[in-house]
Amino acid sequence: MADKQFALPARGKISPVELSKKAPKKADALVIGIYYDKDAPEIAENAWLSGGPANDVREGLQAVKATGKANEITRLPAPKKVGAGAVVAVGLGSKDKLDDEVLRRAAGTVSRSLKDLDSVAVALSDDRERLGAVVEGLIMGGYAYPGIRGNKDDGVDAPEEKKNKADKDPAEFTVLGDPKKDEDVFRIAQVGAESVCLARDFVNVPSSHKFPESYASFIRGFAEDAGLKVEVLDEKQLEKEGFGGILAVGQGSVRPPRLVRLHHSPRKAKKKVALVGKGITFDTGGISLKPGAGMGDMIMDMGGSAAVVAATIAAAKLNIGVEITTTVPLAENMPSGNAIRPGDVITHYGGITSEILNTDAEGRIVLADAIVRASEDKPDYLVETATLTGHQMLALGKKTFGVMGSDELRDRIAELGRGVGEKAWAMALLEEHEEAIKTPAADIRNISEDRWGGMQFAGTYLSQFVGEGIEWAHLDIAGPAWASSASGYTAQRATGVPVRTLVAWLNELAN
Repeated sequence: MADKQFALPARGKISPVELSKKAPKKADALVIGIYYDKDAPEIAENAWLSGGPANDVREGLQAVKATGKANEITRLPAPKKVGAGAVVAVGLGSKDKLDDEVLRRAAGTVSRSLKDLDSVAVALSDDRERLGAVVEGLIMGGYAYPGIRGNKDDGVDAPEEKKNKADKDPAEFTVLGDPKKDEDVFRIAQVGAESVCLARDFVNVPSSHKFPESYASFIRGFAEDAGLKVEVLDEKQLEKEGFGGILAVGQGSVRPPRLVRLHHSPRKAKKKVALVGKGITFDTGGISLKPGAGMGDMIMDMGGSAAVVAATIAAAKLNIGVEITTTVPLAENMPSGNAIRPGDVITHYGGITSEILNTDAEGRIVLADAIVRASEDKPDYLVETATLTGHQMLALGKKTFGVMGSDELRDRIAELGRGVGEKAWAMALLEEHEEAIKTPAADIRNISEDRWGGMQFAGTYLSQFVGEGIEWAHLDIAGPAWASSASGYTAQRATGVPVRTLVAWLNELAN
């Protein structure tokens, strides 16, 4: 059980979503899709709006000059026979370009736009194969993190205009479909999307409340509730077992590091997987101090650990038939009289020595220990994810993460990421870094002497710690893990990338 002292200080609100053949009585709105046409948008086919009511809606859309452009929202009074207070039409763009991502973004926009309503029926697609995308969009798009609020006005009703919009309970959505036929698709989408929101919750917690000890307790509570086995190593156990990388990064903070391990062991598992995620609960850069501007965003530097933990919890809830051991190193990277210095040499778990030339390249240092430990379990695959390098954004922008590692696994994970709407691109490790990583002071160095290919150099560094014969992949999510504004189904601040990519891959392995 999690320590009650360390309960999550706030949870993001998400819309409850259910699957039903019938719309709820007296629903506030019925949501439909419309395809782009600047003169007369076409209503997307659905079984819940046809005949005379459909003609009335079509005329209303023309009257208000709706176009059907992607994510355009149009509200109309509902015809009498519809059984809802309003019809909300969301644009789907060109009919010939409709895919899961279009529907996912449209549903996310709907969810975020209808927070003033209570009960909403959704008829965006009759296609069973598209239902999961609609469910994901509704849950993820409406996510709102309320922040940590004080109670100075406790007992006094605040004026409506001064209330935090996130304080209102979100709308309840009923997705129209066939529960007997579609329950499996619905359940996978629901659990996956809710797990994305859990990862967002972890990341959004400020570092005043999220440090290695408290974060380990947060993880334990949610993991044990999902039926996972949990192991937490404190600083004394880390020292005893030789986790030199985690200890080196954490030694500059008064808040000591932790290593958390989760175990999902279903019967008759077909494959054995190791997941690893970076858990730097705050990153100042250490002695190699970051600039002050934007440093507050470094509460998100544990986004990789949040993603692999949430994906493992999803696997347990869905009973995915893959054995999973998840290893997350947790540390706070701070400057102090006890912090590691540029030029220091440390010994990692497993014995490799590393020359630390930049203490702001700390993620790879803690991950190295975790990868060696995960490799000892002899998994078939090892997948690690981290908010690792600014070079990822230079190479691929803020919305596309880089995937490196074993060729076949790297390419498949990148393909799955694009398939679920988490943009990913396979990147080759560079031959020149095999020489650049060498140093006369130790076995390897933690940064290159030049600035070129920094994302791939980090991948090369991590490759030194992967056990022999293990297929592996490294996902650098530095940009996509955090969003400055909301769009589609992507929330502002923590995004939860790449939870759905990992869940899709685990499901594929099990089938």
